[in-house]
Amino acid sequence: MVSGTGLPLFIRRLAVLMLPIVSALVVTFATGAEAKAPLVLAASSLQESLEEAATIWAAKGHERPVISFAASSALARQVEAGAPADLFLSADEAWMDYLQARKFIAPGTRASFLHNHLVLIAPVGSRLRLAIAPRFALARALGNGRLAMADPDAVPAGKYGKAALQKLGVWSSVERRVARAENVRAALALVERGAAPLGIVYATDAKASARVHVVDTFPAGSHPPISYPVARLATSKNPQGEAFRRFLISREGRAIFARHGFSG
Repeated sequence: MVSGTGLPLFIRRLAVLMLPIVSALVVTFATGAEAKAPLVLAASSLQESLEEAATIWAAKGHERPVISFAASSALARQVEAGAPADLFLSADEAWMDYLQARKFIAPGTRASFLHNHLVLIAPVGSRLRLAIAPRFALARALGNGRLAMADPDAVPAGKYGKAALQKLGVWSSVERRVARAENVRAALALVERGAAPLGIVYATDAKASARVHVVDTFPAGSHPPISYPVARLATSKNPQGEAFRRFLISREGRAIFARHGFSG
C-alpha cells in the first residue's frame, strides 16, 4: 500500500520504529564527542605529577587524558608540524613563546603555574661531595667520566644547566665532556645506570628516582627562573582539553604538583 505521501506504508512504519534508535545514537555520539579524552603534550619532567593529575581527573568522571612526554623542544616542533593535541605543557617559557609567535596557542589560555630547581646528581652509591660555587671543581670531580645533561642547545633542562655553568665560570672546562641526552629523563637514566658519574637535572627528577642522590642545588641566580607554562592549542576543539587545563592550574591541581616537589 502507498500512502498519500508517496512512501510505502511499511517504510513509514519502519522509520517511526527506528526514530528512537537513531536519536539514541545521535545523543551517544554527541556525548562521546564531549567526553573525548584530551591529548596532552608535556615536558618529560612532569611524568609522575601529570600522571597523578590525570588519574585524579579521571576519578571525577572524565575520560583520562592521553599524555605524550618528551623534551619541550621536540613537542613544540611536533605541534608546528601539525601533530593533533589539545594542551601543551612546556618546561620553559621560550618554547611556549615559539608556538605563540606562530599562532599555535589559543589566545587567553596561557598560564605559567609551576617552578622548579636545578640540581647536580650522582648515582646513589657515590660518595662524591661537591659544593656548587663559582669555579667549583666540576671537571676534576668527573674524573674520566662525562656530565649527563639534556641537550644544552635546545632542551630546557640543558639550557638552564648550561646557563648555570657559564654563570659559575666552569662551562668551558666541561663543554666537551657533556653527554647530551634527548631530554632530562634520559640524562637522569645515564646517572641511574652509572653511565655518567654526575648529571644535571631538575630537583623533581631527582626526587622521583631512588637511584640517584643530590650532590648540591644550583643557586637560583645562576640560571633563568625555571617556569612551566600550560596552554590550549589553537586547533583544539575538545572542551575536555580546556576543562583539564583549568583543573591543572586550580588550587587542587597545583597541590598535586607540589607533592612532587614543584613550587607555584
